[in-house]
Amino acid sequence: MEGQETYLIVALGAVLAVAAVAAIVMYGKLRRRRYLLRRIRRGYGKIPEQEYEPGDFGRISHFYRKTKGEAFCIDDITWNDLDMDSIFMLLNQTVSSPGEDVLYAMLRKPLFTREEVEERAALIQFFETEKEKREKMQILLGEVGKPWHQSLADSVFSIEDAPKASLGIHVLMLGALLVSLAVMPFYLAEGIAGFVLLSIINMFVYLGDRDHKIIAAYMDSFGCLLHMLKAGQKLEKVSWKETEKQVAAVKEAGSRLSGLRRKASFLAGKNSGTGDALQGLMTYVYTMLHIDVFVYNSVLKEVRQKADWIIQMTAAMGELDACIAVSSFRKLLPFYCEPRFRDWNGGQAELQVENLYHPMIPNPVANSIHAVGGTLVTGSNASGKSTFLKNVAIGGILAQTVCTCTSTSWQSPFLKVMTSMALRDDLAGGESYFIVEIRSLKRILDESEKPEPLLCIIDEVLRGTNTVERIAASSRILASLAKNNTLPFAATHDIELSYMLEGIYQNYHFEEEIRDNQIVFNYLLQNGRAVTRNAIRLLSIMGYDKEIVEDAQKAAEEFENTGVWGAVPTGKYPSSSPR
Repeated sequence: MEGQETYLIVALGAVLAVAAVAAIVMYGKLRRRRYLLRRIRRGYGKIPEQEYEPGDFGRISHFYRKTKGEAFCIDDITWNDLDMDSIFMLLNQTVSSPGEDVLYAMLRKPLFTREEVEERAALIQFFETEKEKREKMQILLGEVGKPWHQSLADSVFSIEDAPKASLGIHVLMLGALLVSLAVMPFYLAEGIAGFVLLSIINMFVYLGDRDHKIIAAYMDSFGCLLHMLKAGQKLEKVSWKETEKQVAAVKEAGSRLSGLRRKASFLAGKNSGTGDALQGLMTYVYTMLHIDVFVYNSVLKEVRQKADWIIQMTAAMGELDACIAVSSFRKLLPFYCEPRFRDWNGGQAELQVENLYHPMIPNPVANSIHAVGGTLVTGSNASGKSTFLKNVAIGGILAQTVCTCTSTSWQSPFLKVMTSMALRDDLAGGESYFIVEIRSLKRILDESEKPEPLLCIIDEVLRGTNTVERIAASSRILASLAKNNTLPFAATHDIELSYMLEGIYQNYHFEEEIRDNQIVFNYLLQNGRAVTRNAIRLLSIMGYDKEIVEDAQKAAEEFENTGVWGAVPTGKYPSSSPR
């Protein structure tokens, strides 16, 4: 009788423990849901608050680099020239690791068909207008989360190199523990004592085992994977017409990954994150029974075999999250438009854009242009040349990736976008600035030989060499880019190029004014070449000797009239006296 009472007490305690765990799980889920909804509503249409650590962009870019294929993508030079990392951060209001990965890939993989653009634009607009459905989707996707050390896709790729665990000692210790349980009905005290002792030994074996340390490195990855698989199950029940393509892809992948979901649940339980009490209990169970070690090898094998299906689910769920982030980005902008793409049948490529501005600049000045053939922009430093060129390139990328232009209108054919702007010496490779620059330009020239339309942006052509060779070579390079399929934009300080390329390139300029001994820029694009010489006038404002300023002005005027630079008189200035 006494033994029966003991077992009843143990059974009742077990039931109460299970009920307590269930209550903790439900409370944790409800609390996370409420927190996520508050965060979603607080962030939508605002500048993202996410902070980035060194190496984050290497992690986020892995999905793109593994899945980019052979189609044209925004290359690293162009991406860095335009500081597209900052554009990504401005858009990244995603709530999941797949969303973050896919948004980055989306910005680097332009679309080149009207059907693809219309499909993506419709999905973005759906989330922009359907608040209730958008929030429901964000809560569902938010359950996947963002591992702090690597993306979900990155963890799948890294599993290719993950080692297997050896099970010998773990089988032995689990067997001994089960024997102690089997002894309990016959020798209760001895069985309990043996069970407690073996549990303690099991914990020390687990914590000191090399395989446990290996598995721990992948535990977060499996946990995030399980969260995605569970979220995928819920997503399969969504029946909105606008998301049926993505839901169908998730459902197909989910049917192939059902076994993996069951196995991964054993690995992810310890890192459930549902609350300190539950997580502590699960940690105790895992260290005592070594559950993760036994399941690890099987999960590892299945992940390797079904990596393509995991990537398919990642891409489909990530696209939904990324398009919601784009809809949030649109709310952030002072104004925007969806692009219109013209058919191109081999004639002269054209770009017509109204009120184009840079999304990263507060209170930006908008400019308009109708570009047919080449466009050459002159003007002084800080007048707005480089920013305008970047605006055009970023506009071309955003038009064909997130279907959102920072302008009131955008009309063009589908364009490949390439730049050569913010280059620097390659110290590691032992190459000078000039070598880096001519390699960068050569890749644009090579791409222009292909039949598809190309938008190329070049800032200060061949700045890494002397004036004579720079003007001679850059004029020929720019002339060779003036083709029907190419829209070349170039900025230069060499006013000579505006004359040499007249008839091939349209001339535009930015100008400045001197007011009360201060330089003032209006950042408005003007027709024609730059005609002001405020650079010399600024010498006077900065206190340079009056004779130096006047002589420089005369020398510039003489060169413009004759095309020849006169020699500087020796001995006229103290620093130029003959030695």
